[in-house]
Amino acid sequence: MTDDRPTDFQRARSAEQREVRKQTILAAAAELLTEMPVSDISLRELSRRVGLSKTNVVRYFETREAVFFELLNRDLAQWIEELPTDLASADIAGPASPRAVTDALARSLARRTQLCELLSSLGSELERNISAESARDFKRAHVRLLGALAELLRQHITALNPAAARELVSLTVVCTAGLWPFAHPSPAVVEAQQDPELAATKVDFGERLGRTLHIAATGLLELEERAT
Repeated sequence: MTDDRPTDFQRARSAEQREVRKQTILAAAAELLTEMPVSDISLRELSRRVGLSKTNVVRYFETREAVFFELLNRDLAQWIEELPTDLASADIAGPASPRAVTDALARSLARRTQLCELLSSLGSELERNISAESARDFKRAHVRLLGALAELLRQHITALNPAAARELVSLTVVCTAGLWPFAHPSPAVVEAQQDPELAATKVDFGERLGRTLHIAATGLLELEERAT
């Protein structure tokens, strides 16, 4: 009979060792996300995957939600760093139209499955079991990242003022959270959607998000024009 109990790592003593432990936990969480949704990943399952006891895991992250918060912000930062290359395709033929930018934005986001999965779980699940202190830390970092995304979008849709760009970014998050689950339904729903009468209920995430963000950007630009 094999012993499947977690094998404790030697306790991390230095800041560098602690960072290694944190990155190991985050890597295990990312691996689990390729196998199951966030809602099915317990702290016990995460502890087993990383080879630590739950007690040791909470030395680095107070709850499993805190793990996914950090993973979300890490993925968001990586996306923002790579996004200029994706958005550059919208500028190939000259100054980009808002539609070209929002389509490129949606296509770029659609390729980042893990980020979309985490964003879709943010309000409904990840914010339900975390301390106020951890929530503040996460949200402060999250707000800074979304601010960087807003500034990046203003470089491509130059008519957006800062407030409108931030609102467009907020709508991107909200629309991702709403559309992602419908674009990735359960096997039973996928089977049901084979019925020709239900064909219109299928959601192409990238296409629908791009169209929704185009409508939002157009509306925000029209509001700016009316205000001037």
